[in-house]
Amino acid sequence: MIVLAVILSSVLLLITTLHVYWGIGGIWPGTDQASCARAVVGFRGVDEMPSPFASFAVAACLVLATLWPLALTGVFATPFPREGLAATALMIGLVFLGRGIAGFTPWWRRLAPEQPFARLDQSLYSPFCLLIGAGFAILAITEFPA
Repeated sequence: MIVLAVILSSVLLLITTLHVYWGIGGIWPGTDQASCARAVVGFRGVDEMPSPFASFAVAACLVLATLWPLALTGVFATPFPREGLAATALMIGLVFLGRGIAGFTPWWRRLAPEQPFARLDQSLYSPFCLLIGAGFAILAITEFPA
């Protein structure tokens, strides 16, 4: 399970880094604010990236999620009880699973129809969310103290 924890944490660290990059004004994978927003935000009519505060807030949540698998598997010591770590890992997993499922619903398609986001969401973002959510759920279940 440590391998799964390290993989999850590595992926989440990469996603955290991207949000920090966007927070300081980065425009990849676009060529300007509007094209970047259409690629990574996707909401109808979006023409600029979210505020730095919003990007950093998401990055802060993601950095906590990055640490959770490592704490749950005992890679580093934490004052939190294993039961709490496992329960929280399951909740984090449910958030990612929910986001992953939402990406395939007609409601989400109407909310975020901009291209290339809509295509990337169905081929990359939502499947990754499903995998991350499943990874957290697996860790939570297997690492829950007996």
